[in-house]
Amino acid sequence: MENSSNLSAKKDFKVPFGTVSLTDKACGLIDTALKSKWVTRGKYVQEFEEKFAELFGVKYAVAVSSGTDADAICCATLYDYGAKRGDEVIIPALTFVATANSVLQAGLMPKFVDVERHTLNIDPAKIEAAVTDKTRAIMPVHLMGKPAAMDAINAIAKKYNLKVIEDAAEAHGAEYRGQKIGSIGDMAAFSLYAAHIVTTIEGGIIITDDPQLAESMQSLRNHGMVNKFEFSRIGFSAKMNEIEAAVGLGNIEIFDDILGKRRRNLLYLIDLFKAFEEYFIVLHEAEHEKIGPHAFSIVLKESCPFSKKEFVDYIEAAGIDSRNLFFSIPTQCPSYAFMQHKLGEFPESEYCADHGTHIGIHQDIELPQLDYVAEVVREFLSQKGCRV
Repeated sequence: MENSSNLSAKKDFKVPFGTVSLTDKACGLIDTALKSKWVTRGKYVQEFEEKFAELFGVKYAVAVSSGTDADAICCATLYDYGAKRGDEVIIPALTFVATANSVLQAGLMPKFVDVERHTLNIDPAKIEAAVTDKTRAIMPVHLMGKPAAMDAINAIAKKYNLKVIEDAAEAHGAEYRGQKIGSIGDMAAFSLYAAHIVTTIEGGIIITDDPQLAESMQSLRNHGMVNKFEFSRIGFSAKMNEIEAAVGLGNIEIFDDILGKRRRNLLYLIDLFKAFEEYFIVLHEAEHEKIGPHAFSIVLKESCPFSKKEFVDYIEAAGIDSRNLFFSIPTQCPSYAFMQHKLGEFPESEYCADHGTHIGIHQDIELPQLDYVAEVVREFLSQKGCRV
């Protein structure tokens, strides 16, 4: 009964976390695909790949069944470049658990590096110390759509002859020094889950300019097949279907509109939260970057006279949907206890997990709803005796 009650409450959120833009074009393509009785990978998947590659200014895009599969396939391409089972991929400690899971699914080991509290991204000053003779790649995550420090990351990768895999799951439309996120590393993996800017409901896609990587990815998504029933790699069953691609084609058609609305919401809420900067850390957009907003992160400062639980309980009771700001995977996720990391090894990641949350700023949220968010936060702070 409790779960049923929670689900009912979710429907009444005044500021919901996520949305899906399902266009008339997408509905028409879905209907055509169903009538054709060919709904596995076909012409719509190919068209979606071509349009996604064009959108991001790269030569190749490979559509797959999830963002996790996209990450895993990127990792599995490393075997074509001399990687062996158990070799390492450097990733941030604070990220959605799929980033680490995908490395393991590819038969490799995640090597965790702490993040910066004010960016939520991997700390470039700590990467080099994590490089070993088993390191084969660095996989930065552009968390919340904020670009990671790609200049420093690429420099380290070049020094040690490592591949750079951008986990751009949440960073559709982000830019770094005038380059689109996803086009800066050797390859990039995007999630196309329902909450993201381009969605296929479920799904993922990989982009690259390297023809050898693209060929490997195409093989890996289909059991490692290179010709009909000839298998050259240990692969995955990770193909996208025509119905998902149809939804994605509709989203690409309105990409600029979705991105524009999300950026409007992000910048508007950043401005509103200036009044609360004594208590919260929120992401800011530097001159050299453009955030491709996934959600709006809020991290309590150490001086706060209240807990995260008090804050989250209050805003949720007021109808503002929220999610925890992920966890320090190696020290706060029980599934990674086998790696035997100890609490305190990744203090910034652990702090963000313990003190952070995030709320929606998607394209269906309007400015009055964001004014309402600020009003609720102001009321909470006032009740706690804080200056606002």
